[in-house]
Amino acid sequence: MAATESFAHIFGINHQKLTSKETLILEIELFTRICEELKEFFRSKNKDYFSLLKISVIKENAMLESKFLLFVIQDILRTEEYSLEGIAYHTQIPEDVICDVASGKNKTPSLLLSQKIIDLHRKVRPDLYKEVIKKITNEHLISV
Repeated sequence: MAATESFAHIFGINHQKLTSKETLILEIELFTRICEELKEFFRSKNKDYFSLLKISVIKENAMLESKFLLFVIQDILRTEEYSLEGIAYHTQIPEDVICDVASGKNKTPSLLLSQKIIDLHRKVRPDLYKEVIKKITNEHLISV
């Protein structure tokens, strides 16, 4: 079952009745929510660093935004399941592109690159994504 189908099922939506445009909108919404939850995860992981910098929440948000994929790559590397070369191989993205993101040189990676890296992150950190999905689901069910 595709991720969109499983989310549709969780939210009580018959995915077979969705048009391709509606399915795309659902996928975008889910991707956005997952990224927002991951940013909060990285915010909590880096709270000591942010407190040392003594920056405003606005600057903290900007830093999280600009370094988001760098944090994801670092988290993948911390699992020791993949090296930078392995990430490049698995995502089919040139290693120099992955290195540019990991070093902070490329602060505006493409959406496709972001999606591929987040997909890999999801595979190496399934428990984190279970927590994120549970939180998104609980928030949605409460707000309906």
